[in-house]
Amino acid sequence: MIKDIKTALLLFLVLAVMTGLIYPLAMTGIGQVVFPHQANGSLIRQHGRVVGSSLIGQHFREARYFWSRPSATSPVPYNGSGSSASSLGPNNPVLAQHVAARIKALQAADPAEKSPVPVDLVTSSASGLDPDISVAAALYQISRIAQAGGINTVTLRHLVQQNTTQPLLGFIGEPVVNVVKLNLALHERYVTAQVATSSLTTR
Repeated sequence: MIKDIKTALLLFLVLAVMTGLIYPLAMTGIGQVVFPHQANGSLIRQHGRVVGSSLIGQHFREARYFWSRPSATSPVPYNGSGSSASSLGPNNPVLAQHVAARIKALQAADPAEKSPVPVDLVTSSASGLDPDISVAAALYQISRIAQAGGINTVTLRHLVQQNTTQPLLGFIGEPVVNVVKLNLALHERYVTAQVATSSLTTR
């Protein structure tokens, strides 16, 4: 009996050290050496300052920026510590109400845009944190952004193209646009330049 208890305790200690100490340290070390950017959160830096992560979306509502897809996290959208979906099925009337309200808001923001609203602009992702939207969802917003920001639509289309990630190996998945990276590029190249130009002309 005592021998069995000693064996069980020894096995417990060995497994605890292996799975609770050696394995995590080994995986952390491999991650830092082989995939340091991903292992540290895929952080996005601008001018030496961390402004976000390419894995977590952000909530944009100004008309001159691209809007992300809805987020179901609480208490705020894209809450990294509260990843969750809405858990509303396709036949749930509450989901239908949410989608209808979102379509109405998009159409109110750009009444001239008459094309169908891409589905990912009115539905949240399974995690509530997805930073990507479809190319169609990005192009749908160009008219609004062009009017609000005073930027040529051709220029905006080119910017979307530059920030489009193609499918893995050319066929796994769909082309997507990371809204955080896209808005950073938009802000850096055009919004900041416009503010600087405006400041110069008012002197």
